[in-house]
Amino acid sequence: MKIDYQNPQIPPGTGQVDVPLVEATEESLKGFGKLVSKDAYRNYPIEIVRWPASGWRNVDEGTGDEAGTVSGDFEFFWEGDFFKGRNHAVGSEYLFGWSKPPEEADPLSREQPKEVLLWHANYHPDGGQLFFPLDGKPFITALALPGDEVRPEDFVAFRVAAGMGLYIHPNVWHEAIVPLEQKAVFYDEQGAIHARVSVHFPNEFGVLLRIPIQ
Repeated sequence: MKIDYQNPQIPPGTGQVDVPLVEATEESLKGFGKLVSKDAYRNYPIEIVRWPASGWRNVDEGTGDEAGTVSGDFEFFWEGDFFKGRNHAVGSEYLFGWSKPPEEADPLSREQPKEVLLWHANYHPDGGQLFFPLDGKPFITALALPGDEVRPEDFVAFRVAAGMGLYIHPNVWHEAIVPLEQKAVFYDEQGAIHARVSVHFPNEFGVLLRIPIQ
């Protein structure tokens, strides 16, 4: 699937699905990932998934998982009603969503966002991904358990408390980290191959994911 991450074409009047918001705890995150402390995030073990065999012969032991990880700053920020990101670890920029329906969104708006509408999510089959807020402030992110038959109603939004980061297991659906400020910078570490499998909610289901952030 070829996706334009900076200019998604969203039809006017696209519906919305509310995503439930819960507190991120070790219990609520089971299957999705883990909370990460300030003392642990720089050396946290990132899971790397071995390259799959293409036939009946196995991939040799000790090979297929040697690419390691990449790391760098991941910026998340609002430009008016537009929610954007810049991942320096992989050199990518994104338009993640809006604080109101896209056809009404104004890049010069001074309104404080009360919610975010997301059009896309993805997972990484090659490895896990870690986010830690460099300002130590709380944040929100939406996750869904692995499976290519994922649907909008499968997503849960987790609110991560101040001072904590989040590690996401391989194959777990995720999208933007949503700060509760105008802008936040996160330490990001992920598999170096950066394989990405996507779902485009408006194209596949005719909806956007709606997450409250106030």
